[in-house]
Amino acid sequence: MAGRERTNRFAQQINAESFAEWYAEREFAQNIREGRPYFNGPSPVPEPERHAPSNLLQCHRKIAYRQTNAPEEREPPEGIFWSGQLFEEDVVVPYLQDTVAGENTYVRNSMWIDDTLETPGSEELRFKGSTDPVIVDHESEPLLVTEVKTKSSLDGLNEPNRHHRAQVHAYMHGLSEKYDSSVEDAVIIYGGRTSMDVRVFEEPFSAAFWERVLQWAATHTDFRQTETLPPADPEYEWECSFCSFKHRCGKSDRPFSDTGVTGFLPLVDDYPRNQITEYLDAHAESGAKLTPTLAHEHPELAEEFDVYDWHCPLCEYRHAWDAIQWDGDMMNPPVCPECAENSVLGTLSGPNPEAQSRHDR
Repeated sequence: MAGRERTNRFAQQINAESFAEWYAEREFAQNIREGRPYFNGPSPVPEPERHAPSNLLQCHRKIAYRQTNAPEEREPPEGIFWSGQLFEEDVVVPYLQDTVAGENTYVRNSMWIDDTLETPGSEELRFKGSTDPVIVDHESEPLLVTEVKTKSSLDGLNEPNRHHRAQVHAYMHGLSEKYDSSVEDAVIIYGGRTSMDVRVFEEPFSAAFWERVLQWAATHTDFRQTETLPPADPEYEWECSFCSFKHRCGKSDRPFSDTGVTGFLPLVDDYPRNQITEYLDAHAESGAKLTPTLAHEHPELAEEFDVYDWHCPLCEYRHAWDAIQWDGDMMNPPVCPECAENSVLGTLSGPNPEAQSRHDR
């Protein structure tokens, strides 16, 4: 019997919650070991003129939300990132070393760019990031840029995605400037996560296409500098389906649209726990708090962070989040007791994001 109790205890310890906690701690420690402590916690908000090559030619609004640490409504695709990294390190790099490397030719795991340039409109733009493997000469100067991507399937993939083309163009231009050379060729390698086949596309540097990228970057910089919420105008049809901000943007069945970059949406509990804490940490200086909805969903976080009061939009009365009995049913928000005393049906909600951004507590 004791043996059965022991195995039951082991079985109970193996669950989704313990795995998530273990994985998060593992990633935290690994970032420390590898000298990347800045990956632990929210990302610093980049200057408006700074652009990550991997963000280029995508939905301006999505990228603005991401850059300013708006609260994400879904978990980041860690599994895709992980499989992509393994595919690059364990498959593509050895393949390149065996196929391309030779006398006076080598494969370098990555190269760093930090490229600042003036546009025709006198707008300064900065492209900063790290490449995938680069074929280099015996002096470690770049010859050919590669970009490695994975997809669940390569069926129907007849050309590279435009934002991947933009990404390698930023690398080619940045490396050309850094090494005072002419890096004019790249290859984009797509790997199938199911079949382990690849599809490779050559991407020569195109001045006309690079001009389009610069125009996109200048437009995005202008949105950031003027603190203007970009239009909900995705570059690709699939962007909204996989977006982490579609509720606040207005691309879902929730009653929100064109919401700014700060504040949780009231009566929304879709935010993953780690994304909640990242948002609160990122906006701690501005007094960010949990909504009552999220406090009910994650009472342990309510012990660590402050919580907004319930608000009644009819009588404008406020109630402490834990003073209202509620079963957490999002389709039936709690009734306002003040309105009920006057035979009026009013329901409570947390403050809307605009009120949160004004620190309306």
